[in-house]
Amino acid sequence: MSFLFAMPEMVSAAASDLAGIGSGLSAANTAAAATTTVLVPAAADEVSAAIAAVFGGHAQAFQAVSAQAAAFQEQFVQALGGGAGAYAAAEATNAQQALMGAVNAPAQALVGRPLIGDGANGAPGSGANGGAGGLLWGNGGNGGSGTAGQAGGKGGSAGLFGNGGLGGAGGAGASGGNGGAGGWLNGNGGMGGQGGAAAAGINGGLPGRGGDGGSANLFGAGGAGGQGGTGLAGANGVNPVITGQGATGSAGGSIFNSTDGSSFGFTGGNGVDGGLSGTGGTGGAGGSAFANASAEGHGGNGGAGGAGGNGGAGGAGGSGQAGGATGSFASATGGDGGNGTNASAPGGVGGAGGIGGQASGFGTNSFATSGAGGTGGDGAAGASGGTGGAGGTGGDGGHGGLLAGTGGAGGAGGTGGVGGLGADGGTGGKGGNASFAGTSAGGLQSVGGAGGDGGAGGFGGTGGTGGAGGHGGNGGAGGLFGNGGDGGNAGVGGQGGQGGNGALGGAGGNGGNTPTNGASATAIGGDAGDGGHGGNGGDGGTGGGSGTGGLGGSGGLFGRAGIAGTAGGGGTGGSGGGGVNGGGAGTPGMGLTQNGNTGTAGTPGTDGSQGQDG
Repeated sequence: MSFLFAMPEMVSAAASDLAGIGSGLSAANTAAAATTTVLVPAAADEVSAAIAAVFGGHAQAFQAVSAQAAAFQEQFVQALGGGAGAYAAAEATNAQQALMGAVNAPAQALVGRPLIGDGANGAPGSGANGGAGGLLWGNGGNGGSGTAGQAGGKGGSAGLFGNGGLGGAGGAGASGGNGGAGGWLNGNGGMGGQGGAAAAGINGGLPGRGGDGGSANLFGAGGAGGQGGTGLAGANGVNPVITGQGATGSAGGSIFNSTDGSSFGFTGGNGVDGGLSGTGGTGGAGGSAFANASAEGHGGNGGAGGAGGNGGAGGAGGSGQAGGATGSFASATGGDGGNGTNASAPGGVGGAGGIGGQASGFGTNSFATSGAGGTGGDGAAGASGGTGGAGGTGGDGGHGGLLAGTGGAGGAGGTGGVGGLGADGGTGGKGGNASFAGTSAGGLQSVGGAGGDGGAGGFGGTGGTGGAGGHGGNGGAGGLFGNGGDGGNAGVGGQGGQGGNGALGGAGGNGGNTPTNGASATAIGGDAGDGGHGGNGGDGGTGGGSGTGGLGGSGGLFGRAGIAGTAGGGGTGGSGGGGVNGGGAGTPGMGLTQNGNTGTAGTPGTDGSQGQDG
């Protein structure tokens, strides 16, 4: 095959010969069709008619095959003629390339540029500059796009006649390349490349600026500036991780009184506040009290959560026991459970309420009332979303030709970054349960303590504010007989972030039960605690503001100035977060005489408001 060659003129002549042969065959078939396809029988008998029909059928079949052969022959002639044209075009191209190579070789060797021809384009992702066009005639090559943190390549300059190359798009956080200059005598400047979108950890999280448009030289319009990059999206709100634990409060001291006087156990100590990002300590248990007349003791409150911590749980109430061998009309009251503290960290959980203390009455005509459960602490609001970054500035338009030419338009500003999402609120603490109250034989009344109310759920965090739109680029100046370029429009502000969801309210505590051994004693169950209110959804973030439009370029001596760019629209506000249901009510205490009252479930939180538009 290496010795095979084709002569286009011979291939074309063969195609013409085949076309002539096909035309001759078609004419002969047409002439024979009338006398062969329809035959008259030689006689009126059946044999003659059958013979005529057979020969007529053969003639018709021959005509059908001839038509197919003619169609194939026509297709073959067309293919052969097309091949001849392709061979001729290839030879002409080879001759042209050889001629251009001979013409461009001296200029390429002397100044590194061809005499005629377009410059080479920079490879995508290389950030390489576009090649220069031919000295006499040729467009500049386009700049290559950049990778992350790498600016786009510059467009190549044109020769005497030609347009400048386009600037390459900048990589993440990097500027777009400038457009190439137009031809020395006539040609437009190239358009600047688009700035890269902002990315975390690159160029301080800032977006890239659009590349400037290339300028014309003598005659021609300046290139338009490139658009600025999109701003960085705001960080989503993240609730901190709670670590560490405050110390538990000390228990209250117990007191025993063997006389007919009263006795009160010491209140338990409060839990120690949590350290930085720590959970508050649990409150100490109340001290127990034993007396013939009356007895009572209270639990301590939970410690406050440290800066960025959850609330501490309340301590259990102390037990009370009254009435001994000589006790009559003695009363025993269990201490109330300590309250759980509110969470302080964004999204922190409220502390649980402490358990109410148990009460036991002994002796004739004794009374016993158990302590109420502590109230749960409120959950904290979720963290707010971060603000979106501003959009990048558009590139400036190139100058028009010195004698005649309009200045290039400024590039549009980049869109502002979207605001971050707000974090969810923290759950409310559970209300403390009440303990049972009971009397021995001969007791008059026992009442169960009420369950503690649940804490309210935390609100969702507010969505982040959208970033401001980027500023438009300035228009390029016009030539002597040219108008100035219009300023670039400002970028649109970023959309506000969505608000976080509210959190569940804490469940109410259970009421205390009241078993009793007294034959005629009244036994009343404790009331159930109410559920905490559900947290409201966080409000949506405010949309980002608009950037300023670019200035119009100055007109030439016989031209007008460019029009200033318009301000971009503000970003739309973010949607609000969803409200969450309240906590469920506790279970009422059981009493032999009367059960406790039922609690009320917490009301659900409301959805957050739509953020304001920028």
